[in-house]
Amino acid sequence: MNTPRIRVGIDVGGTFTDAVAVDATTLELLGQVKVPTSHHHEDGVAHGIVEALDRLLEQTGSAPADVAFLAHGTTQATNALLEGDVATVGLIGIGTGPAAVLTRRLASFGKLELTPGKRLPLAYAHVADPQDTADVRRAVEELKGAGSQVLVASQPFSVDRPEGEQAVLDAARPYGLPMTAAHEITSLYGLHKRTRTAVVNAAILPRMLATADLVDASITKAGVTAPLMVMRCDGGVMALDEMRRRPLLTVLSGPAAGVAGALMQERVSEGVFLETGGTSTDISVVRRGKVAVQHATILGKTSYLSALDVRTVGVGGGSMVRIGGGRVTGVGPRSAHIAGLPYACFASPDQLRDAKVDTVRPMEGDPADYAVIDAAGGRFAVTMTCAANALGRVPEGDFARCDPESARAAIAPLAALLGTDVATAATRILDAGIAQVKSVVDAMIRDYRLDKDTAILVGGGGGAASVTPHLADTSGMEGRIARHNEVISPIGVALALVREQVERIVPGATQEQILAVRAEAERAVVAQGAAAEGVEVEVTVDPQTNTVRAVATGATELRTQDRSHRADDTERLRAAAASLKTDPAAVHVLAGTTAHTVYGTETRRRLRATRRPIRIVDVDGVVRHHAADARVETTTVAGAPEVLARLVGESTSYGDGGVRAPALRLLLGARIADLSGVLDPQPLLALARSELRARAADEPVVAVLEVRS
Repeated sequence: MNTPRIRVGIDVGGTFTDAVAVDATTLELLGQVKVPTSHHHEDGVAHGIVEALDRLLEQTGSAPADVAFLAHGTTQATNALLEGDVATVGLIGIGTGPAAVLTRRLASFGKLELTPGKRLPLAYAHVADPQDTADVRRAVEELKGAGSQVLVASQPFSVDRPEGEQAVLDAARPYGLPMTAAHEITSLYGLHKRTRTAVVNAAILPRMLATADLVDASITKAGVTAPLMVMRCDGGVMALDEMRRRPLLTVLSGPAAGVAGALMQERVSEGVFLETGGTSTDISVVRRGKVAVQHATILGKTSYLSALDVRTVGVGGGSMVRIGGGRVTGVGPRSAHIAGLPYACFASPDQLRDAKVDTVRPMEGDPADYAVIDAAGGRFAVTMTCAANALGRVPEGDFARCDPESARAAIAPLAALLGTDVATAATRILDAGIAQVKSVVDAMIRDYRLDKDTAILVGGGGGAASVTPHLADTSGMEGRIARHNEVISPIGVALALVREQVERIVPGATQEQILAVRAEAERAVVAQGAAAEGVEVEVTVDPQTNTVRAVATGATELRTQDRSHRADDTERLRAAAASLKTDPAAVHVLAGTTAHTVYGTETRRRLRATRRPIRIVDVDGVVRHHAADARVETTTVAGAPEVLARLVGESTSYGDGGVRAPALRLLLGARIADLSGVLDPQPLLALARSELRARAADEPVVAVLEVRS
């Protein structure tokens, strides 16, 4: 029997490297391995990556040639900044007159604090004329003499006129140092922020280049011919060459891998993803089928790095219970791992004989109110996982599942101290633990205006069962634990799409300029290996900041998934009705393509106009988009330009805030083309026409419009 082609995802953590193999056709998990992260090996983390790959191929019976896709996520860049293990940056400022004043101020980046007492190592040199090769080389010699290992060139307005920065790099090339220009890292205005982002990128560049070369050589030696991809901090992957240019994009990519897994495997379209480990929970948002990103704060300063908006709470599966005054006073932030204690629930009932409750300080300086159990088998920590198991919230087969009898025995001594029963004591522990998590989840739901009627909670990570089920139960939201939750991060790496984001400041952007930014993003992902015919591009035009942003995504191969388990008409109708919170008899099919069906109903409110909420459901029965009130119309590719012009004209609103075209989405073949980020009718229609090009004239097109107030 032929072995299937596989997609391999490898997540390099601080302690362990996890790897998974996913069937490239069905996207089902075929194998998973865990090896220690090889920080101290002569080949660094590359050794652990290859070891994990070798074991994975052996486990699945696959050959290197069977690998259709290989990607890895790494905490190396994040750890380098957290630990202050960075290269000395040589910054060359360019300019004369007022421009020189601005660039000389950039030398202050040497005051950026990496860790307490350790600042970013930076040397500064100035060049008046970037075309003066002799002066540039003098500056490079000066920086090399100061110990610089990598160079950055920065000039005011280089976004519009990059020739000066490029000339400096050309003149410095013979010195053999890694180099970058500020305009290559971001094309947004703001000399200070743009250069700071470039400098931080450069600080980790030499180390990341060395690792990239080792990993690339090791993978090639192992016989894998699929190009190596690297996880980005915004939930996508990039080619290794792109990582060599912008390693900063891997910072904060750990949490991004988990939410990418929730997005791709769990098909979440609206909700909150909670990745719970032993000590903490990372919380992020999926809104309308996309991860929520923002410009990240690095070294205490805002940057132009677009990264997952992730908020971390110090509560996880191993978080210890705190007590005082005969009650549970809190949970965490210390965990059993920090205290060096085993979880009480994983002890046998015999080991828990004669148990008595005591309190300890997990670390020097901590309050002495963390509960432990001293029993026949030794000392154990009372944790969130213990409480979840005692209440039966950990499903069969879960990574954190234990013997229910042991879990109840672990909680019983504490329950006696509190003067209550085991179930009540366990509930109080979970209530205290999720209180902090719930506060952050509620804030993120408000911040991103999630629809609580359709948003779900999805738990990932080995400690998912200690947080997500109880939070769902107490908040009234729908919640579930992701399949294979303990390896959701490497699954996210394996399933992630190639992604590229292009941002430009374009005052009064014309249709042609907007389409040019879109085309640039599309070309970038195709250049990194994405199949051109499957690329999707989302364009946003912000009239307040004059920012045109295009985010392109695509798979490295067109994936044809197994359709044997697709939902039938009845299942899709039920999914839509459940999301609409109405009887299936009141739900109607409004339109559809081969991949999506649009369902709708009507709601009438006293003294208010009738609303027509809709749900777009895919062939798997997953709600991919929802709208509280929408207009739906079907046409063909040939008729679409005229129909869309009429619909957009009828749905555009005018007021003191300016012109606001409707939020438009087009259902085309297997895609939902999201054009909702454009407010001006003419560029909107131009983008719509670009989506229609190269398609058959008689192909059906479904337009879904939401009027903006």
